[in-house]
Amino acid sequence: MDESTKPPTVPPHAKKPRFRRSDSGPRGLAQLSLVEHALCPLDAATALRAPGVFETAYPYTDGNRHRRRAKVRVMCPAGLSPTDEFYLWGLLALTFSQPHPAIDFYATPYYCLRQLACIDSESRHGGGKNYQLFREALTRLAAVTYYNDRFYDPVRGEHRDVAFGFLSYSLPADPASSRAWRIAWDPVSFEFCAAASGALVFDFGVYRQLDPASRRLFLLLKKVFWRSAMSPKFDLIELAVNVLGFSPTHEPYELKRKVARCAAVPAARDLISLPSAPSASSGLFTKRGKGRYTVRFARGPAFGANHSLSSLDQLTDSPHYDLLHEIGLDDRTIAYILRSFKCHVIAECADITLAAQERFGQSFFKQSPQAHFMDNLKHFAQGTRTPPDWWRELKKHEELQRRNASTRIAPDDAFEAEFEEYLNTEARDAFERVMQRIFGDFKALGQSDRDAGENAQHHARTHFRHRFRAKYSGRDTDGPVRLGDLVGT
Repeated sequence: MDESTKPPTVPPHAKKPRFRRSDSGPRGLAQLSLVEHALCPLDAATALRAPGVFETAYPYTDGNRHRRRAKVRVMCPAGLSPTDEFYLWGLLALTFSQPHPAIDFYATPYYCLRQLACIDSESRHGGGKNYQLFREALTRLAAVTYYNDRFYDPVRGEHRDVAFGFLSYSLPADPASSRAWRIAWDPVSFEFCAAASGALVFDFGVYRQLDPASRRLFLLLKKVFWRSAMSPKFDLIELAVNVLGFSPTHEPYELKRKVARCAAVPAARDLISLPSAPSASSGLFTKRGKGRYTVRFARGPAFGANHSLSSLDQLTDSPHYDLLHEIGLDDRTIAYILRSFKCHVIAECADITLAAQERFGQSFFKQSPQAHFMDNLKHFAQGTRTPPDWWRELKKHEELQRRNASTRIAPDDAFEAEFEEYLNTEARDAFERVMQRIFGDFKALGQSDRDAGENAQHHARTHFRHRFRAKYSGRDTDGPVRLGDLVGT
C-alpha cells in the first residue's frame, strides 16, 4: 500500500481518537501501519509455537513516490495467536475511549471482557474460561517485540526504523481478586496510536463476528475504502501470505481458494460485493501470468462510512466504575468522582482500598472502605499524601510472583544480571533519555515527582527489556539496532 491510501494527516496533538459504544459493541482501534501485514501465521499450530519469529514484508510508496519494501520481524518468545489481535485492538479501543487516555490503563477483567462482548453481565468474577483466555493472550502479547525497518511514523510524517513492544501488565496473583489489572502500553507504540493520523477506527461488533483471516482483510479494506468504493489491485501472493498470514508454501491455486473463502465471510454480511455470475469467486481474480494473479474488492452496502468519534458517555462505560462499585460507592458518588478527579489518581486510590480489604479485612478501616477511599483521593489529588509502603511492597511481591511463574523466558538470574549490565553500559545514555521523556509525560498528567519517576523508570525498563530479550536469545542478528530511533534522535 502507498501513502495515498492513508487518511488526511492531522496534527498529532490537534485531535485524539475517541469512540462511542454502538448496539453492536464499542469501536475498535488499530494502528494504520500494523494492518498492512500479518503479525503471525494463521495456522494455529505454527502461530502458538513458542519461542517463535515471524518475518514478513509489505510494499509502500516513499515521499518521492518511489515504490519501496518494508521488512518486518515479530519476535514472539511466548508464541502468538491470530486471536490475540482481538484483545490487542480491543484494549487499545478501550484505552483511547477514556476522556484522558494515558499510557497506563487500569480496569478489571470483567470490565474489559464485558465491553468486548465476551461475557454477560452475570460473569463478574474471574476463573472462567474467558478470563483464562484473556490472561493467556496478555502473556503472549507482553512478550512480543516488533521490528520494522520502514514503519510510517504518523507523528513525524516519515518512514523510520523502529522497534517496540505492545504492552506489559501487572495483575493480581489471585484470579478471584476484585482489584484492577494494569495494562501499560509501550511508550513508542502508544505515541503512534495516539496520533489521529495513525489510528484506524472500525466497528468492533462487526470485527468480532469474523474469523481471524477475514478480520485482517476487513481491517485492510477499512483502511482503503474510506476514499474509494473499489480497492486497489492486490497481488494474490502479497495479500494471501503477507497480509492474511497464509503459508508461503501453498501453490497459487490453493491461495486463490483460501482468499476466495476468506472473502466470502464479509461478503455474506454485505461488507464487500463479489462479482456476479458466472462464478463469484473466480471473478475476483485476474491472471497476469503463469502463477500470477491480482485480486480486487468492491465495497458492500453494509460496510459503512467512518463514524464520528466521541467519548464514552455511560457511567458504566468507565473502567473505574466496577472498582468504585466494589468499594461500596453509589452511582451518584461515582459520577462525581469520575467528573472531578484524574483517572490515574482514582485508579491508584481504588487499588489501595481494595488491596487493604483483601489483605487486612474490614478491621483495617477506622470508619469504612468508602471513607478511607475518599480521604485518600482528596489528599492524593492535592499532592499531600503518597501510597503506603505496604502497598508498594505488595505490588513488588506480585510482580515477582508473576515473573517466577513464567517458564518461557531465559533463566531469571542470568538474564537479569546481563540485563542490568546492559542498562549500565551500552544502553545507559539512551535509557536516560527515554526515561526523562516519559517522566515529562507523566508530570504533564499531574503525577507527583515520585510517582512520575517510578512510572517512567518502569516503562523505560520494560521498553529496553523487550530489545534486550531478543538480543539475549541470540535472534537479533540483523534487526534494527539504532537506539537513537527510539528517542527521536
